[in-house]
Amino acid sequence: MNLNPQTYATLYGPARPAPRPAPRNSRGETAVGLLAAVLWILTLSSLGWLTFLVGMVAVWGLADGMSWPEVRAFVLPYALTLVGAAAVLTALAFTPGVRRLNPLTRLLLTGALAFPVPTGLAVWTWVQVG
Repeated sequence: MNLNPQTYATLYGPARPAPRPAPRNSRGETAVGLLAAVLWILTLSSLGWLTFLVGMVAVWGLADGMSWPEVRAFVLPYALTLVGAAAVLTALAFTPGVRRLNPLTRLLLTGALAFPVPTGLAVWTWVQVG
């Protein structure tokens, strides 16, 4: 079988990847990045407050004479919830539809999903604790 060399090269030649578009830095991307940063800063500071509060309650419980299994039964659900939420957000960030998004948009999406619960709980505990 005789095949035209040009046709053979077109069909079986080396792969030529498509050129990537030049990165753009528009004001919209800057706004998305700033909003994502604000959401994640608030979320992580809320988680820091909640972790501090759970740790202090555990320390006070141990100082008051609670046994280690009782303290562990108090701290373990918080730690497991934190690990589970992080696993769900990580799985969401790597789903094919979300993976195709711009990284800043992906951060904004995961931040918007992660923000309400810990921040609301931190505000509630802040009001209750005083």
